[in-house]
Amino acid sequence: MNQSSEVRVFDGLEPLSWAAATQFEQLARVRAIEKKPFSVALSGGSTPKLLYELLGSTTFSGRVRWSNVHLFQVDERCVPPDDAQSNYRMIRQSLLASAPLPEENFHRMAAERPDREQAAREYAEDLARVLHPAPGEWPRLDLIFLGMGPDGHTASLFPGSQALDERTAWVVPNFAAQLNSFRLTLTLPVLNAAAHVIFLVAGADKAETLRQVLEGPQGHYPAQLIQPVRGRLSWFVDQSAAHLLKRQ
Repeated sequence: MNQSSEVRVFDGLEPLSWAAATQFEQLARVRAIEKKPFSVALSGGSTPKLLYELLGSTTFSGRVRWSNVHLFQVDERCVPPDDAQSNYRMIRQSLLASAPLPEENFHRMAAERPDREQAAREYAEDLARVLHPAPGEWPRLDLIFLGMGPDGHTASLFPGSQALDERTAWVVPNFAAQLNSFRLTLTLPVLNAAAHVIFLVAGADKAETLRQVLEGPQGHYPAQLIQPVRGRLSWFVDQSAAHLLKRQ
């Protein structure tokens, strides 16, 4: 495991989610003081749903200057935005419906469009408009929340998938052979350009994979390829997912 990463183990998904929400709030406050936008990429799946609900609740929503926040998607299934499988739909219901985020400050991946390559290029242009990277530089998000599947995938970067080798594009369509479906996803160089990456991992079904990702040989799982170049890497894991780890 990368020696610069931290692993925090929580009693359950609720304290894990509260810690992640608190981290979001603190970083948002710092960026507001600096008079700089706070850019965050959100993952889909079931694990971050409680985090998003907390951020949209009165407890947290009043502590964040939402006009200063820009939310992006880490990845998206190639389905319509109102489909039950849509990451955007989950984020909208759990966070956007209650947090006072300006509508134009949420940047949705239009993964349902027939021309997935064009949708990926336009999303990269959206990132560039908000983050203003210097020519030749990768866009630098302030915070990225990632999940990890039992197969060790993260974002929509699946074991053996073509997007793992992408080194020039910021956003690409990626075919998940295991699921027989296409996704749009941020690429590894964009994920590794972030200032802070937080993995949220919960559930006993992740325990063996988490042990191998953190304590086994490197290079077997996509999640192991997340190594921020000039940023922090944190693992927020619940006890069920962490119970096989040597160090807790």
